[in-house]
Amino acid sequence: MFKHILLPTDGSELSMRAVDTGIELAAKLGARVYAFHVIAPFPASVYFAEFVVANEPSYTREAIANGERYLADVRQRAQAAGVPCEGSYEIDARPYSAIVGVARKQQCDLIVMASHGWRGFDRLLLGSETHKVILNGDLPVLVCR
Repeated sequence: MFKHILLPTDGSELSMRAVDTGIELAAKLGARVYAFHVIAPFPASVYFAEFVVANEPSYTREAIANGERYLADVRQRAQAAGVPCEGSYEIDARPYSAIVGVARKQQCDLIVMASHGWRGFDRLLLGSETHKVILNGDLPVLVCR
């Protein structure tokens, strides 16, 4: 059925529960997983140009270190379950677009990801990356809450 499962993660507890679900499913199906993390670019502002220049490199270093830590955690969990795992991160202002793009590039056939379950005004303000992945991708998406 599914042979290559994409596991997007932001390192949150909810996201890691979805990772565990994806790894468990992969183990049962004899599939492999691809861990993926999207790093938001440093938010630039014309009002704080000097601040931005001084702190963008440190923001980027810290964000990459966090992403690598999240991916290492996924790899460790997959290894413990006997599931082959590769992974990567990308810097992109539109996480849903990066997720859909890496799914195509890596030839995944399922995406397993979390949804925070925001409703109403929070969803309007914060959006839903999971919802955008569903609308913009062409793969099945297993949503975990």
